[in-house]
Formats: sequence, C-alpha cells, structure tokens
Amino acid sequence: MNSFSPATIETLGAAYPEKTVKLSHSLGEHHLLALPSLVELASSLPPASVEYNPGALPIGIAPEDIPAPLLSISETIRSIEENGSWMVLKRIEQHPAYAQLLAETLSEIEPLVREKTGAMLGTEGFVFISSPGAVTPFHFDPEHNILMQIRGQKVMTIFPANNDTIVSAEAHELFHLGKHHRNLTWDDGFAPFGDPVSLGTGEAIYVPVKSPHWVQNGPEVSISLSVTWRSEWSYQEADARAFNHRLRRMGITPSGTKRWPQSNLPKSVAFRALRKAGIA
Repeated sequence: MNSFSPATIETLGAAYPEKTVKLSHSLGEHHLLALPSLVELASSLPPASVEYNPGALPIGIAPEDIPAPLLSISETIRSIEENGSWMVLKRIEQHPAYAQLLAETLSEIEPLVREKTGAMLGTEGFVFISSPGAVTPFHFDPEHNILMQIRGQKVMTIFPANNDTIVSAEAHELFHLGKHHRNLTWDDGFAPFGDPVSLGTGEAIYVPVKSPHWVQNGPEVSISLSVTWRSEWSYQEADARAFNHRLRRMGITPSGTKRWPQSNLPKSVAFRALRKAGIA
C-alpha cells in the first residue's frame, strides 16, 4: 500500500522545497503506528533516542527549564491519555521494520526530491505521541520534513524560515555549531507571522528547512509520524551559517545566507576547508 496518492505527490512537487503545503496520506491504520507496537519500539530504542516531556508547557521554553519526566517510557505511552505528556521516538529506522516503513514511504517522493534538491541524504523517521492538549514548544529543524497525522488532531503553527526578526542570524549560526538548542525564544509579537494549520487523521504537512513552528495537540491522544531528509543545499546552508559565525568572531559583519534555489556554495566550501584543517 502506498503512503501517498499520485495527486498528493503532485501537490508536494509543486511546493517543494520552499513552500509549506498540506497533504494527505494512507498510513492511519498501519499496525506499526498503533500504540502497542510503539510501546515495543520505544523499549527497543537506545535511551538517547527517546525524549519525553510534560505536556503542559508554554510555547517558548528553554530546554534546561523543562521538568524531568516522572514515568518510564513504556508507562508514559500506556497512560498517554491521562498523564499529560508528549514524547518523541527518534531515528525509528534503528528498528528493521520501521527502517523498511521509512524507506518505502520516502521512495514514493524520491524522484521529485531528486529533481529539485538532489539526492535524499540523512533520511530519518520520528514518531510523536502526545496527550490531549499537549504543547510542543517553538523550535526549528534542519531537515526537510513531512509530518503525517496518524491518530487524533493537532494544530501546527508555522513561521517563515527567512525572517531574521523571529530567529536571529546568530541563533542560526550557533545551532549549526551545536551551541544552540532547537527550541527558540518566543515573543508574543511573533504571533501575526504564524500560519496555523489543522491536521486530522490522514492529513499531513510539508515543513521546509528551518521553518520555526510550535504545536498544540487536540482533545484526544495524538500519534504523528515525521519522515525527514537532508539535501546538499541544506548542508551548504548549515556550513555557510557556521562560516558566518567565524567571520563575526573576526569582527566582520557577514552577508546573510541564501534560501533555495540560490547557492551558499562558496561559504560552505570555505567552512569545510577550515573544518578539514582542524581550525573550524
């Protein structure tokens, strides 16, 4: 069974890689994405691949301020309806069955991706399991991402990726140097720039690289599958950001990085050369 219809693939192709677009999928009844299977998956993953948090969080919160969970991984999933939590199972492809699910799903869109941004690199899958009303705080991600709603409802509010008043150039740079968490500082003044997108079972959304977003879960338990990939363009953007940070430390105010389809190749090559020489 295919995850995406031909019409959905055509819709994605028209928007990819820079436009957010709502899609549909057919994985809602997949047995690997039911709660009992996810309990087994969570138990099989390394501890570092399972993150779980209280659900009653503000839109913006620093990672060090997030309270520690009180339940075990399996207990959190089994009691997700009433425990007020959200969790993410990271890099599900570490489990053979989920690796096959990820590969089959991404193979359907690989031709259109390759045509626009080249080979799919660094493919990964994530499963989000959330209690009713849970909030996933304001953050961004370095990957191209399709989030598929498997069960329940949620609203994802998405912001432009190229608005430096929402995420500063310095925050981008430090993120790619491993010195800034994916969670971002929230200001109520950002709200008018956000586009809230409602997702129900069988619906999905494509989120461009580095588009900030936060998520409010609906009144039921939510399960979502996120399939992600990197592109050479996304890696160039990351390296160019890191090179800009080095220029800034030298007292030089760098020009900003460019969004697709413009290239960040010169700065990327420069940073990779510095990294290879051990001085990045």
